[in-house]
Amino acid sequence: MKSSDVFPVQPADPSGQHPRPVIRVKELSANDRHRILRHFLGLEDSDRLLRFGTVLPDALIRKYVESLDFSRDKVFGVFSHHFRLVGVGHLAFMARKDYDDNTEKRQVAEFGVSVSSYARGKGIGFRLFQRGAIHCRNADVDTLYMHCLASNQTMIHIAKKAGMQIHREYGEADAYLKLRPASAKSILKEAMDEQVAFLDYTWKANARAAVKLLRHLPGFK
Repeated sequence: MKSSDVFPVQPADPSGQHPRPVIRVKELSANDRHRILRHFLGLEDSDRLLRFGTVLPDALIRKYVESLDFSRDKVFGVFSHHFRLVGVGHLAFMARKDYDDNTEKRQVAEFGVSVSSYARGKGIGFRLFQRGAIHCRNADVDTLYMHCLASNQTMIHIAKKAGMQIHREYGEADAYLKLRPASAKSILKEAMDEQVAFLDYTWKANARAAVKLLRHLPGFK
């Protein structure tokens, strides 16, 4: 599958750099639960191991998706040009533990991400992480954690690119990032990014619905 089959591509700039896909990150809701489930069920065993730390069977994945609390946590998604959910980022909020010396805030957040195999290498995981990080800033959370297997090179790459502090031990890796306080710019950016992603989501959903309708018309191929 080509990149253009997943996302529209921006034209190359005058400097001669390769064109980059346009990636919009949208906050998901309970209405998207079935799409999230389809995304996770489409992950191969190796990808399930990297995302969940173990190869979850379908039944436990269904239970995990059913347990997502959209009123407490935040779930972000990236949709392909054909309205397929190809990337999911889960931002889980939790109370600060007494022995956590990285923050004095009441809450911290942990981020987990997965990307469909055919949509990798386009920066989707990092864009999802950026979306989660700016939401943390604006929610008065200053410490963002990631936990993964030490062999998860994708997550390690995201952590390094974001400047996170990484600690490896017993085949696992923990990373955390200290976030700056919210600003008028960060609040405006999150709002604008969400609005653009919502418009993109609506256009793709309507286009998909139109195609489904046309397929039922006589003589349509």
